[in-house]
Amino acid sequence: MSDATNHPAPRRLAWPAASVIVAATMLGVVLAAVLLGPLLPGYDPLRQNLMDRNLDMLSVGRSGTFYLLGTDMLGRDLLSRLVQGGQLSVTIAIAATIFATLLGTALGIAAGYFGGVVDAVINGLCDLLLAVPRILFFIALFAVITPSVVNLVLVLSLTSWAIFARVTRAMTLSLREREFVQVARTLGAPASWTLRRHILPHVVGKVVILGSIELGNMIMLEAALSYLGLGVQPPNASWGLMINQAQAHIATNPKLVILPGIAIFLLVAGTNFISQAFTGESRRAGAGPGV
Repeated sequence: MSDATNHPAPRRLAWPAASVIVAATMLGVVLAAVLLGPLLPGYDPLRQNLMDRNLDMLSVGRSGTFYLLGTDMLGRDLLSRLVQGGQLSVTIAIAATIFATLLGTALGIAAGYFGGVVDAVINGLCDLLLAVPRILFFIALFAVITPSVVNLVLVLSLTSWAIFARVTRAMTLSLREREFVQVARTLGAPASWTLRRHILPHVVGKVVILGSIELGNMIMLEAALSYLGLGVQPPNASWGLMINQAQAHIATNPKLVILPGIAIFLLVAGTNFISQAFTGESRRAGAGPGV
């Protein structure tokens, strides 16, 4: 027998290992700072000290306080501000993604399974949301409601569910013609039982992957809205709001803009890399023998 027979070629890795490692590192750095930052003693992100304003990194203020990343134009500790901004940004993005996922999945399954008027109404709403840029919806909605963290989560989720509905509707249209669903309907199984036992388990995997992709978009949208003054309001910190407040000082203290921008990049890029790895793995798993 040949050497090729005795020593088969090693299998290729299912995931792009390098991308996953880089993504995990990016997310690890940001999430570690966000989670461990509140454990730092004596640093209040809201406390102002004008004598220590615009200090460089690794500086000691006149009050004797050590500032790892320096201070902003009002003398607030920049590290504490970044940590608080990260906590709010991550919380808002995760909450909005979860609500949009649940709402879009429920409506998409209902549209695909029941069809008729239900499908027409939900599909029409999806067309409306996907036809108009979301930022225009945000500006219109915040013209009549007060910007706040709760309202931001609601607005993000209520304008982002359409993509989940479209994907789950398409999958449900295919699944309802499968034999196991047809048998359940023929035997008189309730629609709720059929959806729970036969439709939802086949949809949830794709929805989770789509949600991981949408999470990065939510982080960017939250930062954009906070930058425009429609998201997190002062004195609380948000990465987008920090960039907005610091843009007038970019010539004298550029780190006030650079550091929040780096934090947004690391979080969004890390999330997107990992979601792409899951997407590639899912496609390879679905393209196995016999497919």
